[in-house]
Amino acid sequence: QVQLVESGGGLVQAGGSLRLSCAASGRTFIIYGMGWFRQAPGKEREFVAFIQWGGSSTYYTESMKGRLTVSRDNAKNTVYLQMDSLKPEDTAVYYCAATRRPTLVASAGDYDYWGQGTQVTVSS
Repeated sequence: QVQLVESGGGLVQAGGSLRLSCAASGRTFIIYGMGWFRQAPGKEREFVAFIQWGGSSTYYTESMKGRLTVSRDNAKNTVYLQMDSLKPEDTAVYYCAATRRPTLVASAGDYDYWGQGTQVTVSS
């Protein structure tokens, strides 16, 4: 099993930045990749970003491309999501997730483990 714990959410003004962290523990050697998703009230969970755990591949949602940077520190078993130029419409609960195999990175159903989420609120 893999356990994921997100942190770094909070309240920020529009135009500001936040860096989310996702610390993985347990059988981390089985992880193929880590994804970030978000869910706003009344909306479906949507893909935000992906990073390959043991490689260099990254993917971003088009709606936030240019404002996101996903990175990892394997020594710390931690993945980061840097979000810049935040907008009120970025307000959501942000989740990290881990997948054990190559997959459609934007498909939430293809991930095996999920964190509890961290709230990001962007004020106008």
